[in-house]
Amino acid sequence: MDAKYSKKGELSLLTPEEYRQTCAKAERYLNRAGIVITDAERQEMQVAEYGLGMLESIGLSLVVYVNTDRCCAKELILFPHQTCPEHKHPPVGGYVGKEETFRCRYGKVYLYVSGDATPNPAAVLPPGKEEFFTAWRQIELSPGDQYTLQPNTWHWFQGGPEGAVVSEFSTKSLDEHDIYTDPAIDAGLKRRA
Repeated sequence: MDAKYSKKGELSLLTPEEYRQTCAKAERYLNRAGIVITDAERQEMQVAEYGLGMLESIGLSLVVYVNTDRCCAKELILFPHQTCPEHKHPPVGGYVGKEETFRCRYGKVYLYVSGDATPNPAAVLPPGKEEFFTAWRQIELSPGDQYTLQPNTWHWFQGGPEGAVVSEFSTKSLDEHDIYTDPAIDAGLKRRA
């Protein structure tokens, strides 16, 4: 298992009880979105807390349906104002990096990519981490909206006031090679790997 994700509290700053509570809350969001998961998927739900111990503001829950050499599909669950930190999916060997499409299923998600900064962005930055958010072109996704990111693109995203459920469709996911603007994330992952 990738060290940045917690399953049943392993390799994480979360206790097993915090993991269970977070997964139960994430499943309630999936229910609101009308997304049904199997018992096996429920058992494999992951919580990404990035080694920061700031899950309320930085992190997400996810269900991985498939991740093969050719494609990947996931559900990403963000609680209100919870943020997936800024990162990119770089080339690895002969692989050009992950191309991904985000489709909002519930709530609102604010996606930020490189480009001209959006005046008065909607995001609420995690306290003490402001300097690690550099992409400020805002794309607001409501249910039914989607956006495709090319490989090696700096991006981050945040759930709106009601949180969000986002389906991710992508090429192969190699999360262990992601690059983050916050060095504490990379250091935390390496310490626990």
